[in-house]
Amino acid sequence: MYEKTFPNKRYKHTAKFLEKHLSTKETILDLGVPNPFSKIMAEMGYKVKNTKGEDLDVDFSTVQNSTYNAVTAFEIFEHLIAPLNVLQELKANKLVASIPMRLWFAPAYRSKTDKWDRHYHEFEDWQFDWLLEKAGWKIIAKEKFTNPVKKIGIRPLLRLFTHRYYLVYAERIH
Repeated sequence: MYEKTFPNKRYKHTAKFLEKHLSTKETILDLGVPNPFSKIMAEMGYKVKNTKGEDLDVDFSTVQNSTYNAVTAFEIFEHLIAPLNVLQELKANKLVASIPMRLWFAPAYRSKTDKWDRHYHEFEDWQFDWLLEKAGWKIIAKEKFTNPVKKIGIRPLLRLFTHRYYLVYAERIH
């Protein structure tokens, strides 16, 4: 089954959270280009379509013209300068999203080789909750989890017990 394709704890945790909150009968718009986790969602039985790689800070056409029941957004909002805008434009009534949490012992992620693979935001949980509320979403369920790395050092040790990811299931407030 699909569990064999999980490369790490994060995917396994995210899949269980998704199964708990969205039925495979849902049609899902996954924000971001096709990726390993959107493939896993399809293997799990979800009907998934991804956005095309457009700049979601300024181009809302895909989300405005969608007829999906739910939106998933896994580790994408930290890359946007103004995530409030796209969150307000989503037409679906359900949202499952995750973010990497701000770590007090590490700077925001910034790829040295890819100018797009950077984090403009690394949220604390209360900041992400506030963003969702301001955009018209009510959080129904949320979880935090760690994501240890197999390295030696102070930071890898801190990652054993410091929450790194935050998952939410939210519904649109009408």
